Amino acid sequence: MGVKFLEVTSEDEGQRVDNFLMRHYRNVPKTLIYRIIRKGEVRVNKGRVKQNTRLADGDVVRVPPIKVPEKTESTVPAGQLQRIEDSILYEDKDLMVINKPSGVAVHGGSGIQWGLIEVVRALRPLAKRLELVHRLDRETSGCILLAKKASVLKALHEQIRENKMAKEYLALLTGHWPKGLEKVDLPLLKNTLQSGERVVKVSKEGKPSVSYFRILERFDDCELAAVRLKTGRTHQIRVHALSQGCPLVGDDKYGDKILNKAYKKLGMKRLALHAQYLGFEHPVTQAWLKVEAPLHDDFELTLTNLRGEKA
Repeated sequence: MGVKFLEVTSEDEGQRVDNFLMRHYRNVPKTLIYRIIRKGEVRVNKGRVKQNTRLADGDVVRVPPIKVPEKTESTVPAGQLQRIEDSILYEDKDLMVINKPSGVAVHGGSGIQWGLIEVVRALRPLAKRLELVHRLDRETSGCILLAKKASVLKALHEQIRENKMAKEYLALLTGHWPKGLEKVDLPLLKNTLQSGERVVKVSKEGKPSVSYFRILERFDDCELAAVRLKTGRTHQIRVHALSQGCPLVGDDKYGDKILNKAYKKLGMKRLALHAQYLGFEHPVTQAWLKVEAPLHDDFELTLTNLRGEKA
């Protein structure tokens, strides 16, 4: 396939160039998309761009020759299709909210055959512009928002940029949170190791990051917190909790391996982080939507066991 020139329409205005390309080349690995952008092979109006460059109506995107794999039958197991269908919390013709199970990546790639977006596209084949509005770590469960139209995606991204979307998480913290501390305002710097693993740390060179922690329940060796985000950085809650000496239960990247092993016996065999609440203005109806995701069985069981052991 030779060089292609894609014209941006009003429906795509405001979309990031990486997401624009992923929609046009759904069978192409996202690592390849990022590589051709990084190497300067993707041009917008003849100029080099970054992956987060936003497009405008009338822009012309030059795409180098890409070998598109032949479309194959869906690799999504049938059981996962039903599992995700049963996890839909809200849906209309414009968007949907899903209670993502822990362990499900938001998209395929890097050795992952399928992710949430691939499952939902298989479930809703007529929604040609179905896209993730935001992301959750693979091990994080809870509310995730998807848009069915480019105009809806654009409007929801604008709410995120303007800090108009409300998100609240439930997190099980090891140890005891500093008394009276609610706001954690520490810049975070993301590093990608040669292996491709992402590691985040507190650093003056990082991006501004603000989280608000509210303790809901105290146990002997851990505490249940509600966490609201002002910013949405990679691993933000996990690293902000770590900065106060209270890494999340089940966190195999930033947490305590010995403690994690102990909590497995109580039922928590994964990261104890759940996106419980999502609030936003519906881009079409302008109504305020509030969606809550029930805790999954493992989180619920862990809390039940902790309450039985509570001093």
